[in-house]
Amino acid sequence: MLEQPAFGRRLKRLRRERGLSQATLAGAGMSTGYLSRLESGARNPTDRAVAHLTKQLGVNVAEFEEQQTVSLAQALTIVTSIDSDSGGELLETALAGDDGQDLLLRWQALWLLAQWKRRHGEHARELEYLEELVTLGDEVGLPELRVRALTQLARCLRSSGDIVRAVDIAVTAHRVAGAHELTAQDVVLVLLALVSVETEAGRLPDARAHSDELLALVEGRSDALWAEALWTAAALRVRQGDFESAQTLLDQALDGFQSRENLILWLRLRVAAARLHLQKVPSEVDVAQRYVEAIECGLPFAGTPALEQELISLKADLAFREGRYMDARAMLGRIDQTGPRMSYRDRMRLDVLDNRLRIVEGHEEEGLRGMQNLAQQAHATSNIDLAADIWRIAAETLVEVRNEARGGPKGTRPQS
Repeated sequence: MLEQPAFGRRLKRLRRERGLSQATLAGAGMSTGYLSRLESGARNPTDRAVAHLTKQLGVNVAEFEEQQTVSLAQALTIVTSIDSDSGGELLETALAGDDGQDLLLRWQALWLLAQWKRRHGEHARELEYLEELVTLGDEVGLPELRVRALTQLARCLRSSGDIVRAVDIAVTAHRVAGAHELTAQDVVLVLLALVSVETEAGRLPDARAHSDELLALVEGRSDALWAEALWTAAALRVRQGDFESAQTLLDQALDGFQSRENLILWLRLRVAAARLHLQKVPSEVDVAQRYVEAIECGLPFAGTPALEQELISLKADLAFREGRYMDARAMLGRIDQTGPRMSYRDRMRLDVLDNRLRIVEGHEEEGLRGMQNLAQQAHATSNIDLAADIWRIAAETLVEVRNEARGGPKGTRPQS
């Protein structure tokens, strides 16, 4: 028998699992207001409503029946006792059925789920959890929890391309952390996010000041926070055009941070190093290739869909620079088949490469139009630095192709 509130919980979970809004699920056969009341448990489902919803969701009626579940406390105990991502679905199910009475327990569950979604590149779902996490942090009233939630939200917004809001959130987190004199570790985490979003927004003087503050706080350490701080500072130096200082900082992290501490971070540092050597003028393709080989060796032990796609994207970039355009196109196709699970900047990088390929494949007008659209999108979302990069890459690609068409010397490949 389909009874509330169990029916509403199952309905809401099924809708979210499919990435549907209430309006989309309701369609023409149901009002969104009625659907909302069904999900909240305020209305009992009619046979007609159930028939409509099963059709919309592509499930049978049994999917709405109450299933045996574990409590949120039990799910947290199970998930935190194993070093695996396999408990994410269990935790999601328990959270969907939670009554919300224990705020701290719910906060912990949301925190773990947001991290899980981030590792898998599911930024839209991560954002949902973090939005609730920030609200919950305000209700709990602990400044540490509030700052940590704000910091993660700023990072997620940056990954999603919402730079304006990401800067506002990161600045708020920094202010709250200072006002409550939180631990150095909390301040470091805030600064990691703040420097990153200020760099993306083109606020380079502010980013440099906060970067210096960050490096001073991690001096003498050799842990993951230290490595991330060096990486973040290196990324800022790249934006400033100081590739020598960027490489010095990144090399320190590569040499001093061990894979046993955090294999995913160890691999991502090598992704960053490979991209840095490709961005130099002239590009250092051989050095980048060595980092790619190191990533491939470690990936089977810590592979996530997002990290795997980062590697494919990097290999596609290498193939383009080496003139292996068919290989580059095939790699882009592999990512399209599985659906990109990347940050906003990484997705834009893929789209830029796609349009560069169009240009060299003889579809110059189409490729340039695509580049123009991407640059306008980046500018509209306040990714000023990214927009400038896209215009530069478009111009350099066009010059390169036309120079080769005239039989002139082959120039340096455009940077990305």
